[in-house]
Amino acid sequence: MSSPATAPPTPSSLKRIVAASLIGTTIEWYDFFLYGSAAALVFNKLFFPGSDPLVGTLLSFLTYAVGFAARPLGALVFGHYGDRLGRKKLLVLSLLLMGGATFAIGLLPTHAAIGSAAPVLLTVLRLVQGFALGGEWGGAVLLVSEHGDAGRRGFWASWPQTGAPAGQLLATGVLSALTALLSDAAFLSWGWRVPFLLSGVLVIVGLWIRLSVDESPVFKAALAAAEARKAEAPAAAEKMPLVAVLRHHWRDVLIAMGARMAENISYYVITAFILVYATTQVGLSKQTALNAVLIASAVHFAVIPAWGALSDRIGRRPVYLIGAIGVGAWMFPFFALIDSKSFGSLLLAVTVGLVLHGAMYAPQAAFFSEMFATRMRYSGASIGAQFSSVAAGAPAPLIATALLADYGTSTPIALYVIAAALLTILAIGCAKETRHRDLATLERDAADSPGPGVVRAEHA
Repeated sequence: MSSPATAPPTPSSLKRIVAASLIGTTIEWYDFFLYGSAAALVFNKLFFPGSDPLVGTLLSFLTYAVGFAARPLGALVFGHYGDRLGRKKLLVLSLLLMGGATFAIGLLPTHAAIGSAAPVLLTVLRLVQGFALGGEWGGAVLLVSEHGDAGRRGFWASWPQTGAPAGQLLATGVLSALTALLSDAAFLSWGWRVPFLLSGVLVIVGLWIRLSVDESPVFKAALAAAEARKAEAPAAAEKMPLVAVLRHHWRDVLIAMGARMAENISYYVITAFILVYATTQVGLSKQTALNAVLIASAVHFAVIPAWGALSDRIGRRPVYLIGAIGVGAWMFPFFALIDSKSFGSLLLAVTVGLVLHGAMYAPQAAFFSEMFATRMRYSGASIGAQFSSVAAGAPAPLIATALLADYGTSTPIALYVIAAALLTILAIGCAKETRHRDLATLERDAADSPGPGVVRAEHA
């Protein structure tokens, strides 16, 4: 029987927890992706004027990549305090940081007004965005994973993952509406600021919802057990979560990092770099490219819970492998369809790419959560997810744009994504299936084992 601390939530409370995580992650990803779209469409002109168009875009994407560089630091800091203080407090802080930085970008003077200080300030605010997002993901998915039961954890934990396409949908939708309603001159002059300033309203809504949910019962039970052990043996200091993760879960961290390579790289090639490729290489309009990403993101949002539910039935690894193999196989048809210069082909290319990406992204939340014990879960899941972003998502649009500038063809870009897919297939091949693991049992095993975080074989 479940103890009061770990009793499963009622269906209504679980839905409220899922909604709180989903809305929060949607806002955070809206802020993050808004920057990526603006980097592809306007920042090259406003903050890096006088450059060749592709060079300006490269510089713009460089500031975009800086946000990823800050994500590992956010993972370390938020992971440490999230494992010590709880998931909820840190999620509120991450939302405030992200929303504040995004709102400030909307007020930022351009290069024409303050010169070189403009791109410097833009980079600083991007660093704050990345730091906040580095702590957001782990807390949001754990809050849901630790409330739900093992039988449907893949489904429920996949809902915070839909915050990424929902944020992409919202950011792209706002930009698409503005580019349709405004002239290019008006959009470049002031229209681009509107989506960033809207973030302030969204943050207020997100905070109101997040403050209404309770802390994870699994975390509260683990914290109580840790305090009881400390009372029995005051001299035995509890290891820092980061130290425990790197000592006992280094293999799981490497698997998580490898699993993220194809997922992260393919996503930013399909959604961010595609705005550059479709407009500069193929000659399609900004509106056409934005509309394709907009519609495809809606499909992406719908299929993620379905992939998550499938991972509850057949396992996390098989579903993840479907996505990794599929994305690698799709890359050459992806660019061939875009090169045909029709909206229908562009839409098909992006939609299929995002559906296959969803097969990796959907089970990821439950998969990574099930690798680590509770008092190091925030740190372990965040480190595995965010450290890989420096090598994967951060440089993906930059590398893809540089390859396009050097070779003038999509072939090396397709090979780049295929190489990432092979790395992910290797990582998943080395992983153990986790869908039957009980998160509370993992914590008890960790407490009983020689060192924290050691998962016994029967639960692997």
